[in-house]
Amino acid sequence: MSLIIASLNSGSNGNCYYIGNRQEAVLVDAGLTCRETENRLSNLGLVFQKIKAVFITHEHTDHTRGVEVIARKYKIPVYISAGTYKKSKLQIHGDLLRHFEAYAPVQFGALSVNAFPKLHDASDPHSFTVTGNGVTIGVLTDLGSVCDHVIQNFGKCHAAFLEANYDEEMLDKGHYPLFLKDRIRSDHGHLSNHQSLELFTTHKAEFMSHLLLSHLSQDNNNPRLVEDLFVRHAGNTRIAIASRHKESRVYHITGEMVVNNQVVAPIPSVKPIQMSLFQDNC
Repeated sequence: MSLIIASLNSGSNGNCYYIGNRQEAVLVDAGLTCRETENRLSNLGLVFQKIKAVFITHEHTDHTRGVEVIARKYKIPVYISAGTYKKSKLQIHGDLLRHFEAYAPVQFGALSVNAFPKLHDASDPHSFTVTGNGVTIGVLTDLGSVCDHVIQNFGKCHAAFLEANYDEEMLDKGHYPLFLKDRIRSDHGHLSNHQSLELFTTHKAEFMSHLLLSHLSQDNNNPRLVEDLFVRHAGNTRIAIASRHKESRVYHITGEMVVNNQVVAPIPSVKPIQMSLFQDNC
């Protein structure tokens, strides 16, 4: 058994990630218009009818642009924290508006969606893992820094969408004003390539089969540069770029590893570690 994942778009122009099995699926963020989301799902042979919910990470419009129309047109519930919803100014019909809490999993058939806090310049930002069929997928973007919540949840993932937003040298030498550069590299901004790489090399599970590098800056990063950087350290993990211009391919995540061209039997997810929600660094 496997989970199916795809990036419909990843970047400051819109973010949307599909995770599902044969019966049900969820979207994490809805930063494309409804029509564009429909088009990209269709391109991949995926259908809205399997999508049971949209989960919103935070209120910035590149993560919420299409959610009102999607919810209204397809009668899909939107899961969003109370703080994020208040800040977002979204108008979601009462029957479709659902609030989630960190570390309180939401179940859809065989899928379980778990939210956890992160650091970003938003009112109440969260990242998510989605678990089903013994496989865990992480969506970890818009991270100002790597806190304990991110470390512990990333370490459970068989595959993940992980932010690698900017190259330090490109940002330093680029045309952005200083205040914007400082915002991006602050503890509530975005992860650099090397910050993301450190998380990957230090805390990834041995059974992680796929990593999709996500939310790359158009002006301060280069897809080939960051892909080459990660491939050198990837071991048995397959590296791909989640594009800001088009949908990715569909990936089937089985929980199996390929080592020296041999398939290794699936390894169970790591048992969750009990954590306080009030840790100092997140």
